[in-house]
Amino acid sequence: MIRWIIFVAFILFVDFYAYQTIKTLTKNKIVKILYWVVSFGILINLVYRLLIFNDSRGLTQPMMLAFGLLILSIMPKIILLAVLFGEDIFRVFKGFFNYFSKAKSKTFLADRRAFASKVALALAVIPFTSVLYGMARGKYNYQVINHTLYFDDLPEAFDGFKLTHISDIHSGSFDDAEKIDAGIALINEQESDLILFTGDLVNNTADEMIPWIPHFSKLKAKHGKYSVLGNHDYGEYVHFDSKEEKEKNFQDIKDLHPQIGFNLLLNDSVYIEKGDDKIAMVGVENWGKRFKKAGDLNLASAKIKKEDFKILMSHDPSHWDAEIKNHESNFQLTLSGHTHGMQFGIEIPGIKWSPAQYVYEQWAGIYTALGKYINVNRGFGFLAFPGRVGIWPEITVITLKKK
Repeated sequence: MIRWIIFVAFILFVDFYAYQTIKTLTKNKIVKILYWVVSFGILINLVYRLLIFNDSRGLTQPMMLAFGLLILSIMPKIILLAVLFGEDIFRVFKGFFNYFSKAKSKTFLADRRAFASKVALALAVIPFTSVLYGMARGKYNYQVINHTLYFDDLPEAFDGFKLTHISDIHSGSFDDAEKIDAGIALINEQESDLILFTGDLVNNTADEMIPWIPHFSKLKAKHGKYSVLGNHDYGEYVHFDSKEEKEKNFQDIKDLHPQIGFNLLLNDSVYIEKGDDKIAMVGVENWGKRFKKAGDLNLASAKIKKEDFKILMSHDPSHWDAEIKNHESNFQLTLSGHTHGMQFGIEIPGIKWSPAQYVYEQWAGIYTALGKYINVNRGFGFLAFPGRVGIWPEITVITLKKK
């Protein structure tokens, strides 16, 4: 309870500070009243959603929208606060200077300058429009990202073999079937040999995916579709009335994979054959430093040979540093997801930044070590915040080449 009181107090503090900009720039009472009506409305809506939160359903779309509206409201206000706080420091120093000098001033603190408030408001437009776009369009702004990776030990027949890697569907968050169909069509346009999905089919429960089965069953690949589970697929973040109910939900989630044409690998492996050559497709259950550790690399690779060329699917990229890259089975290419790039960041030529990088060593894109690669997909869906800002939903296409 105390943490929620602190949270609300912080929001109100930011609102009050940001209000000083409105107060400085206009004397219109309607504008001032509207500021507080909107601010209190957003906060009250979030508090209401928290009070009626049902832990048997987890994050619902109304709850995510309430959180998104808070982010939309608070981000520009934090910019206003930063600029006004800087001005206040200047005003305090100027007040002390005037007090101890011969300068005469009627008040210790000078009035706020309209110029500073205008600058603050102009800067605040940037996060406001970015978050608004991220919620309205960015969450379905699918990007195809291509990589060509070279390997000494890739079998000849697989030179030029193409993989499409997707991750983190989070079907419980979807709210636009037309946009989802566009994303699925974009995946099929790549005409890849394999489609590989690295977990988090749902947010929490199997029923979230039921409406989307006809959509995702349209996915096509020449040599098949394979998948693994992510941390959200185990039903760990909702309350079930019994152990049996939780186990049934877990089984239902596993049963969804073949319904959309995916071969679910649970600490298992299969060979993909082409001509006289073959590569091993390996899939482990979720293994994460901060999450469920059900993945077993030894069990997953028990049916294959050390000298085989292997593609490993493991949902959480923290598994790579912890176990995969130094494992004796020699996994040449690992595919992961999980981070979403935190759905927020900056990726432009010369700059790649997200808060995710302070949590995960490998958080988006291709990384290499010891002659091995990992690709961390930024995710197909979204969770909690109903949008994406700067980190767009990703369809990764990886072409294997023999060095």
